[in-house]
Amino acid sequence: MTDTAATAETADSAEAPASMDPGAELFGHAVADAPQALYDRMRRGCPVARSDFAGQGSVYISRYDDVCWALRHHEYFSSAGDALSIGEQPLIPLQVDPPEHTQYRRFLNPRFVPREIERLEPDVRTLVRQLLDGFADRGHCDFHEEFATPLPSGIFLALMGLSMDDLPQFLRWRDDTIRPDVDPLDFDGAAAIRQQTARQISDYFRAAIADKRANPDDRLFSEIIHGHIDGREFTETELLGIAHLLLLGGLDTVTATLDCMIVYLANHPDFRRQLVDDPGRIPAAVEELLRWETPVMVLPRTVAKEVEMQGVTLRPGDNVTLVIGAANLDEDEFGDPGVRLGRDPNRHVAFGGGNHLCLGAHLARLELRVALEEFHARIPDYRLQAGAKPRFSPGIRQAEHLLLAWETER
Repeated sequence: MTDTAATAETADSAEAPASMDPGAELFGHAVADAPQALYDRMRRGCPVARSDFAGQGSVYISRYDDVCWALRHHEYFSSAGDALSIGEQPLIPLQVDPPEHTQYRRFLNPRFVPREIERLEPDVRTLVRQLLDGFADRGHCDFHEEFATPLPSGIFLALMGLSMDDLPQFLRWRDDTIRPDVDPLDFDGAAAIRQQTARQISDYFRAAIADKRANPDDRLFSEIIHGHIDGREFTETELLGIAHLLLLGGLDTVTATLDCMIVYLANHPDFRRQLVDDPGRIPAAVEELLRWETPVMVLPRTVAKEVEMQGVTLRPGDNVTLVIGAANLDEDEFGDPGVRLGRDPNRHVAFGGGNHLCLGAHLARLELRVALEEFHARIPDYRLQAGAKPRFSPGIRQAEHLLLAWETER
């Protein structure tokens, strides 16, 4: 990288071309449905661009090298603070920086390493098959409601040791946090819903923490509650921050990823046929579709120390939006960015990077791989139902409904 992180006292701040306001364009439903063209214009037109869209000032960074540099350098691009505006306490470890972040990850990481996650495969496969039994012989389904949502939700609740009876409430909290039901430009209204939801989530987990302290079990949430960090027990505030993050991560991102992947596969039967004919190619397809679709479009950061990037001076307190979806299509890193099975190397940043590489990445990969293996073994040929055009939410690209159809034996 050249001059990416060189501090500059005198450089002027560049603006996006007059024809492009990345903030205005990035967070609409039309873009969320197919964001790749906008990503290309952002990287080519102004890879580091200031926007004051709707009074929400931010600097948008879209080139792969720049995004990766920002992800690796928390001393310039901090994750701490309330950039997400979704909690009474920070989401731990997402919203803390080293050295505190390092302590939390040192405690949590052993529970999410591949050897631990691989033990869950029989349970994941059993749940996937049960879900398929519910609709495979019917010839149609709402993939989002009947498969993409209950799969990661069921695994998360079993892993945490929480009741399936609470799932409907969890899903409402998930949606009220990530995609509040207000006008996309009503930032104050969205923040109010998120804050109220955060209080409800905290109330739930305060009671759950008290119960697990009195009645420990062998599940993840109980292990965390009875664990120690730096020679001490976790405070209630820390436990709430961890629980809040695990709830959102466990219930949302894999659902969104499955939605994105299955739409692509429904629309590209030749690519899908390669996976049906050779399921051994599914892990590579998972990585390539994570790169191309990048369900989590952006990551927020706050500038902690003055830095120059692509001729733009970023100053302490500046809000930054790392457009990881755009970085994943950068020709300088990936050559031809179109979907190609077997791309090697494939150093995408769909799971973030640096210290904040997604804690649940191995679990997500397991769920996605098993889901695609079992779904295509049972339903190899499917299509979007006639007239059904999926609509995706901006920010984290989850479908509202995803109606599929296929032929069944009579």
